[in-house]
Amino acid sequence: MPSSHDPQPADVVQALEHLARLSLRGLSMDDLLQTVADLARSVMPGDTETSVSLLVRDRPTTVVSTGQLAVDVDEAQYERDHGPCLHAARTGAPVHVADTRNDSRWPDYMPRAAERGALSSFSVPLSIDVDEQVSGALNIYARQAHAFDDDARAAASRFGPCAATAASNLHAYDSARRTAENLRTALDSRAVIDQAKGILVERFRITPDQAWEMLAGASMHANRKVRDIAEHLVRTGEVPTE
Repeated sequence: MPSSHDPQPADVVQALEHLARLSLRGLSMDDLLQTVADLARSVMPGDTETSVSLLVRDRPTTVVSTGQLAVDVDEAQYERDHGPCLHAARTGAPVHVADTRNDSRWPDYMPRAAERGALSSFSVPLSIDVDEQVSGALNIYARQAHAFDDDARAAASRFGPCAATAASNLHAYDSARRTAENLRTALDSRAVIDQAKGILVERFRITPDQAWEMLAGASMHANRKVRDIAEHLVRTGEVPTE
């Protein structure tokens, strides 16, 4: 007889419809991933916790979670660089652990998972179309053994595309933000260097190339970045010397 915690089709459909109705305006990708994790947990049987692991250049991190159990078990795998969530992320194949107390895979991980209270788990790989350097998994950990039957695993798998889309967008957004910050820094550096060169050109009646050489020489002499030398000149009016 099904327990009151068994995933019901209507619950899964309602959860997925809730995700589809979310407005992305003003919603961060972290928030979206957290919502995916929360909803996946809400339709899973038993007492579960969920997390989303991302591997960027094969370096894993837990982006979101619903509780400390998921974080602890994720990190137990990261420390040893293997385990069900990492296997799912790296191979693209779902990983089901029915009972961590008698599963022979990853023998130095399973006892630690059981000690922390995760007696079964199911990891869903995330297909992230950013580049080949990013992969991930939606991980669901249960405090009881044999928590995930065929229906539960099918329900969990339906959240994979939602989590993958959110993770892909999150990585793309972070990459774009870093690119923008680097560009802004470069433009700021160029602007202050041009200001400093202008000061030197006007003060010493030299060419822009000679002004640059003067800044570069001061940079080498002081073992400081050209930008720092230029900022000091613009701020104080002090002429750099070699």
